[in-house]
Amino acid sequence: MEIILSVHWVLGAALWFLINGILHDIFVVINHKGNYNRDLLRLLMDGHVLILSGAILLVCYVMLLNKISSAAVIGIIVGVGMLAYCFMIFPFLKSFITMAISVLLIIVCIRLCLVSPNIFQIVQNLK
Repeated sequence: MEIILSVHWVLGAALWFLINGILHDIFVVINHKGNYNRDLLRLLMDGHVLILSGAILLVCYVMLLNKISSAAVIGIIVGVGMLAYCFMIFPFLKSFITMAISVLLIIVCIRLCLVSPNIFQIVQNLK
């Protein structure tokens, strides 16, 4: 069970979001015809949502490796946000893999919240 719900899933989700966001923006810019307009901005923001989520999860991954359990809470927030984002764009793009990764991210982070020591417990032990 330890391997299945490993902290490394946070890294996998981070890389998935980050790489897909970068690729999305590259293809949007390559395929866009004409001037900078609202449609281009909207499409670029979709990629930037993915990039930002990936960057936040990369920081969370490093924090979790250092036993900072509050990073798991941030991971849950990012996972829920990505699920909401996927449901909003679902009529246009069926992102089943991103939704599955987000659900797995939430499950892993909930487990990490329950298993990892709380930062307040760690500080109390240092006194």
